[in-house]
Amino acid sequence: MRRQRTAAGIPLAVGALFAGGLLQAGTAGAAPAGPAAAAHTAPAAAQHEARAFWTAERMRSATPLDLLLTEQAAGHLKSPPHTGRPVSVAPTRPALASFPQAGGPWTGGGAVVRTSGRVFFTFQGRTASCTGDAVTSQNASTVLTAGHCVKYQGSWHTNWVFVPGYDNGNAPYGQWTAAKTLTTPQWEASEDINYDVGAAVVTPLNGRTLTSVVGAQGVQFNGGYNKPMHSFGFPAASPYDGTKLIYCSGNSSKDFLFSQDHGLGCNMTGGSSGGPWFTGFDEASGTGLQASVNSFGYTFLPNRMFGPYFGDVVKALYDQARTS
Repeated sequence: MRRQRTAAGIPLAVGALFAGGLLQAGTAGAAPAGPAAAAHTAPAAAQHEARAFWTAERMRSATPLDLLLTEQAAGHLKSPPHTGRPVSVAPTRPALASFPQAGGPWTGGGAVVRTSGRVFFTFQGRTASCTGDAVTSQNASTVLTAGHCVKYQGSWHTNWVFVPGYDNGNAPYGQWTAAKTLTTPQWEASEDINYDVGAAVVTPLNGRTLTSVVGAQGVQFNGGYNKPMHSFGFPAASPYDGTKLIYCSGNSSKDFLFSQDHGLGCNMTGGSSGGPWFTGFDEASGTGLQASVNSFGYTFLPNRMFGPYFGDVVKALYDQARTS
């Protein structure tokens, strides 16, 4: 999750949590007016190649592409305070049938073990990984992740697949290839850490949509700061190895340094980027409302992770993805 970032680098500490060869109930209304999310469409042939590309061995060997941001690089990334009407999208159950210390394996079961999974892609010729989460959507095929997990340093990632319930090289619910990946206009234009959010629309597999198989988590926008949160991810950099779903939980706070992001005590490392943060998480059912993603950490502030605020810009991204 942590790695030094220069002006040309990205986030997870501000090191991004990306791993690489180097981090139903109702749906919301129509998308608001404003800048459209940046998007990249994968041809059908490329989707087929991506599914074939990710063998069990390649998935096991994909390593964290950590993105760290120095204090100097972060200093000019402040954005205006977030304002907007609170919006929540309820979780979806699959058609199939006390706060812990930060950074422990999730053993509680529930929906989160199916809706969350590892994201694999090729970045500059290297195999890399992040984390993603299936969310309630009109197309039943939407995955949320970090912006740098779909596009980084001017290039859209290729061979992009989502493996829900990833299990040490195994894909118990299949490998879901992206027909389209999207990110916020701010991440597309300047890799603004405050808007480090991405999405993917995956193609059906064996005649079924993603969330009909694994279910979907809810989403919340403009929900405010300073609340209990649960964060999940598949960190693959030491001391983790990418084989287990790890979580952190506790009271979040607003970043008092350089961003407008949420902060949470957590020691997840590279590979966890893009993993979901939930508010109102029910440990018994493993469901909640996703309100952020694992994004970055400061090198000088260990054991604390940060994730972007889900405001109107992220809602517009979600609305575009869910109706694609």
